[in-house]
Amino acid sequence: MDARETTEAFIASADAHSAHNYHPLPVVVATADGAWMTDVEGRRFLDMLAGYSALNFGHGNRRLIEAAKAQLDRVTLTSRAFHHDRFADFCRELAALCGMETVLPMNTGAEAVETAVKTARKWGYKVKGVPAEMAKIVVAGNNFHGRTTTVISFSTDPEARADFGPYTPGFEIVPYGDLTAMRAAVTENTVAVLLEPIQGEAGVLVPPAGYLPAVRELTRERNVLFVADEIQSGLGRTGTTFACEHEGVVPDVYVLGKALGGGVVPVSAVVSNAEVLGVFRPGEHGSTFGGNPLACAVALEVIAMLRTGEYQARAAELGARLHRELGLLKDSGHVTAVRGRGLWAGVDIAPAHGTGREVSERLMDRGVLVKDTHGVTVRIAPPLVISEEDLDWGLAQLRAVLGA
Repeated sequence: MDARETTEAFIASADAHSAHNYHPLPVVVATADGAWMTDVEGRRFLDMLAGYSALNFGHGNRRLIEAAKAQLDRVTLTSRAFHHDRFADFCRELAALCGMETVLPMNTGAEAVETAVKTARKWGYKVKGVPAEMAKIVVAGNNFHGRTTTVISFSTDPEARADFGPYTPGFEIVPYGDLTAMRAAVTENTVAVLLEPIQGEAGVLVPPAGYLPAVRELTRERNVLFVADEIQSGLGRTGTTFACEHEGVVPDVYVLGKALGGGVVPVSAVVSNAEVLGVFRPGEHGSTFGGNPLACAVALEVIAMLRTGEYQARAAELGARLHRELGLLKDSGHVTAVRGRGLWAGVDIAPAHGTGREVSERLMDRGVLVKDTHGVTVRIAPPLVISEEDLDWGLAQLRAVLGA
C-alpha cells in the first residue's frame, strides 16, 4: 500500500463515520512540534495556519504542555459548583492583561460571543434602561463570530445561514468599515456594537484607518457598548496583544478565545469592567467546563508568556517580513491583493493561478499547509514561534506554486 492509499484510507474512514460539515485538505496529521506537523506517512508539513490562531505558541509548546501536565495530576474539573485554587489567579491576571476588572470564562469562541450578546442585552435593560425585548446590537457584514443559531442569525454568509432558521432577532447589519451606515444604525435601543477589529474568515479584512476610533467615539457618545471580538486577532497575532491597539482603541468588552487555550484546551472569556459583567446574578448564565482548573492553569501560562512581550514583538518583526514578500507578489501581478497585520495575511490569488483551494492543495503537495476562503483567498497565519528560515521557506513554496 503506497502513502496515498493509506492517507485515503484514513480519510475514507472519517468520511464514513462523521458528518460532512468540513472540507479539509487531504492530509492526515499524526504528530506536531513547533511550526511543523507530520502526517501518518511521515511526511512533514510547515503549518502556516496555526489552527486559525489557536496555535499562536506553536504545537506542543513545552511551557504549556508542562503546565497542563502539572494540573492533570492535581484536579481537572470541579464545575463552578465549587471554587478551585486556579480560578482567582486566572481571572485576575486576564483582567490585568486586558486593563479591565472582571472576567467571565467559557470554553469556545462561539460560547464567548453568545455570552457577550447576553451581557450586552442584560446591560442594556438593567443599566441603560432599554425597554424590555427592544435591545438591538449592530454588527458588520461579512462577519464571522461562530456558528450557533444566534450567531448565524446575524451572519451574511449564505453557507452559514441557509436552512437553519428561524433566526434570532435583535441585530442590525451594516457594511464593515462604513461609518455613515454605523451612525445611522445606532439608535436609543442599541445596546452594543460588535465588531472584529480585523475580519478573519472574510479574508483578513483590515478596516479603513480611523474607523475603529470613530466607532469607539460613537459608542461613547450614544451610551453603547463597544464589543471587540478578538478571538482570532488577539493575543499577539497582529504584533500587539490586541488588534485594537493598532488604532489606540480600548473597547468596553473583549471577547477572547483560541490562543487563550494555548492549543491545548479550549478556553474563552468575556472581559470587561464590573459595571458591565456585574449585571449577572447566580444561575443566570454559566458553563460546566467554563473556568475549569485545567483551562485556568494553561491560560495562566499563556498570559505569563504574553506579559513578556516577546511574542508580540516577534509577530511584528516577522509580520513585516511576511508582508514585504507578499507585497512583491502583488507588484508582480501573481496576487491581486494582500491584507492583514503582523503574522496574519489574506492573499487574493490572481485568477490565472487558480482558486484559493487549488493553490492550497498545490502548497500542500510542496509541504506547506494554509487554508482558502471565499474562492480566491488564501489565509496565512503561522505560529508566532516560526523561525525566519521556515517562514522564508514557506513563502518560497508559495512563489514556486505561483511561478514567481
